[in-house]
Amino acid sequence: MKIAISAQGQTLESKVDLRFGRCNWFIVVDTDTGDYRAVSNDQNLNAAQGAGIQSAEIVSRQGVEAVISGHCGPKAFRTLSVAGIKIFTGAEGTVADTLERFKKGMLTEAEEADVEGHWV
Repeated sequence: MKIAISAQGQTLESKVDLRFGRCNWFIVVDTDTGDYRAVSNDQNLNAAQGAGIQSAEIVSRQGVEAVISGHCGPKAFRTLSVAGIKIFTGAEGTVADTLERFKKGMLTEAEEADVEGHWV
């Protein structure tokens, strides 16, 4: 399964970015093989609007089945949901720690956005 985790840096040791739409990076991980790569989200860091939608499109193009972040706003949530991508919020700590919690089934799938739009 391929997942994307919002991150402050480009490695598994990076901290999870609590923001989905305005995170610095997405760490895209294949949970079956452990392979990962960092995908830049620079274009959305300071977007006036639409950061969540554009970020959702970026991860959707990566072929992920799930997204993990600290928080997810309503527009990103809708865009991800329409694409059939599961959303897990409440993540914190490092990407590696979050990945392990996900693999162990310790994260709960979100049923709705947990922040308002333009949350920074």
